Parts: sequence; structure tokens; C-alpha cells
Amino acid sequence: MQYNQDDIDIGERLRSIREGMKMTREEFSEKIDITDSFLGQIERGERALSVRTLRKVVRYTGASADYLLFGKGPGNETIQKINNILTLNSQTTSDFIYHIVLCSSDFCKKFDNENIE
Repeated sequence: MQYNQDDIDIGERLRSIREGMKMTREEFSEKIDITDSFLGQIERGERALSVRTLRKVVRYTGASADYLLFGKGPGNETIQKINNILTLNSQTTSDFIYHIVLCSSDFCKKFDNENIE
């Protein structure tokens, strides 16, 4: 059986995004509401990515449709980095969130003080 090179490329980009999110095929397929075997077929280029599934992937991952379909534009590197940080472990996640809140609070106070003067 011969597969379409575009479908193969899309599948490879989708697999790369999923792996960057440190998710199994089963976990990822559950999040986008398709079967893991269908996801595997898409990743191998055996099946085409439907518009409905494309929308689900874009919404869930934050990747651009241009990137998934054509390899152009940004992927989801920022989202991958955030997901990697948040999935390390609960203590690291708690520390990370604590520092973000602390920095945000300090920034807001400084911003408010500068605008009052």
C-alpha cells in the first residue's frame, strides 16, 4: 500500500508534538477523543487527519494548524516547555507556580506604584 507523503509528514509532526508533551498515544487520543489505533494510523501516515480531528489537536495542544499541515509557523514549543515543567513532579510544579504568582504580585505592585506617582 502506498501512502501520501503529506499524510506521513503531518503524522510525524503530530507524533513529535505528542512526544514533546510526554504523552502516550493512549493518553493523547483520550484527550482529543479518538481511538489510540486511529491516532497511530494518523501518526504513521496511513490515515488522513480530518478537519474535526485537526481542530481537536489544535485546541488541545496549542500548535498552529499551519505547522501541523504544512510544517510552517511555530509549533508548540512554549506549550511543550510548560507541560514539561508542570509534569515533572508535584513539588516542582508547586514551586514553579508559587514563583510565578510571587513574581506576578511583585510586578503588579511595582507597576501600580509607578503609575500612581
